[in-house]
This record gives sequence, structure tokens and C-alpha cells, in this order.
Amino acid sequence: MKTAVTIAGSDSGGGAGIQADIKTMTALGVYAMSAVAALTAQNTTGVYGILEVPPAFLEKQLDCIFTDIRPDAVKIGMLSSGELMRAVAGKLREYRAGHVVLDPVMVSTSGSRLMKEDAALVMKEELFPLAEVITPNIPEAEALTGMQIRGKQDMERAAGLLHETYRCAVLLKGGHAVNDANDLLYQDQKAVWVEGRRIDNPNTHGTGCTLSSAIASYLAMEYGLEESVKKAKEYLSGALESGLDLGKGSGPLNHMYAI
Repeated sequence: MKTAVTIAGSDSGGGAGIQADIKTMTALGVYAMSAVAALTAQNTTGVYGILEVPPAFLEKQLDCIFTDIRPDAVKIGMLSSGELMRAVAGKLREYRAGHVVLDPVMVSTSGSRLMKEDAALVMKEELFPLAEVITPNIPEAEALTGMQIRGKQDMERAAGLLHETYRCAVLLKGGHAVNDANDLLYQDQKAVWVEGRRIDNPNTHGTGCTLSSAIASYLAMEYGLEESVKKAKEYLSGALESGLDLGKGSGPLNHMYAI
């Protein structure tokens, strides 16, 4: 069995973060491990508190994982501070981790800020160079590049800039801000549009976590990056199409729809 680890925050509501990552990896047949970077008090209506794990304890979790059941892929989600990012980067370099998928989580679906103001610079300097692919959405890409993204050409320019600057592949997620369902994969100086199905479902809590975890899972199973992205988008579409409706806000996906 292939293995993967998620390094992210815990979602008490179960729809995003560590919980979504473990559900996704498990549903896709990958053995899931986790290094918890923060506890969050949240549900479908918002994030009501964040309690960071001490960086040294996050490092200890990663030591325990890499020295026992080495992960075939790594998914990085919510890291709320530069100190936590440096701790993760140091351990990934120490253990020469491969297939690193980085979801630069800055703001939750409900609009809550999940990253300290100064942490974005550390993320770009420390973690982006270690990533095989980063998966920003439109607002995150705007924050990372300083660009306004209003259409497909803007997406191509922003993804190209990120790729050239940090030497990693970029999956820029279109979302409702630009084109509803089509994402742009930029790797090896080449842009590839990955089309998705338009799904009318207001319950989108944890979609970014789910997609990045699915990509990591398929990379762990030794698919190439483009194929991993396509298969991950298909899994996400199925989880959305299932039509799970829980909670009073933007509800979670049905990660187990195919089981």
C-alpha cells in the first residue's frame, strides 16, 4: 500500500483540513498519516479559534512519521505561522521528502484568515522550492504575485510568474471567480488547461484540501503530475455531485461517495 502524510490544521467540523485529507487519501486507497500543525475551532459557518502546535512538537511528529512509515507523498495545508513553516521545511529537507503538494491556504471558504501576515514570505522562501506543485486559488495567486486576475490570460501570466520564480509546477484553480471549473496546470514552461465539470452545489467546504490531498494520493501511486491532477479533479467532482448537505453554512463534501 502506498502512503501519504498531511501536514495541516485540524478541522473540528470534519469537512476540511486534516480530516478532509485523511478521508480523501483513505477513499483513494492510500494509507494516510498526519502531522497536526494547529487545532481549529470551526464548522461550516466559520473559523472561531486557532491554537498552534509548538514548532518543536510538529518536528517531533514528522520525525516519528519519516523514521517509521516513510510517506510516498506529502500534502501541506494550513500552516499559520512562519515558525511552523520553517520547522516543516527543515524536516522535509532532512528526510529528502518527495512528491510534495503544497496548498497555500490563506483564507478559509467562509472568509476567515488562516495565515499570519508575515508568514506568506516565509512560505515562498522556505516551502515553495521544496514543492513539486503548489495549488493556489485565484485570491491566493493574486496575493502571491501582486497581480489582478480577471480571465484566462491573467491566469496564465500569474501561473507562469510563480513557476519561473519558484521552479515548481503550479495548479492555478479557476473557480467561480474566472471560469467555474477549469484549472491551469503550468509545468516545464508549458500551460495545460485541465477542464472540469460545472457542478451546481453551494456546499464547497474543504474543496481545496480535498483536491490537493487527492493529487498527493495519485502522485504516491506513481501517476505523473498531469494525470494525478486530472484524476484528482474527477474525484472532487464526484464528491461534489453526491450532493451531501450538512450544516448551516457551506457544507462539506461526500468524500466516501464511491465506497
